[in-house]
Amino acid sequence: QVQLVESGGGLVQPGGSLRLTCAFIGSSFSTYVMGWYRQAPGKQRELVATITDGGGSNYPEDSVKGRFTVSRDHARNTVYLQMNSLKPDDTAVYYCNARRIWNMGETYWGEGTQVTVSS
Repeated sequence: QVQLVESGGGLVQPGGSLRLTCAFIGSSFSTYVMGWYRQAPGKQRELVATITDGGGSNYPEDSVKGRFTVSRDHARNTVYLQMNSLKPDDTAVYYCNARRIWNMGETYWGEGTQVTVSS
């Protein structure tokens, strides 16, 4: 069983930065692809970034490329999302996700952390 706990959200002005943290509580952290999703009010949840065990990252959402950086610390079983140059459109609840490498059906979610970008 895996538990994911996000932190680091909050209110930030446009152009500001936040770093989200996801604590992975469980075993075999290295056997999961970790990801960050977000869901804005009235919109579907969308994938923001993923990172593999080896550190390979992917950002399917064009709007965050060059501004967001995902990383993972195997010593701390933690995943980060560094968000720079934040825009009001980045306002959403951000969720951490863990997906087993060899079994896409084995997926875990955190409860989410609210990010609000507003002046």
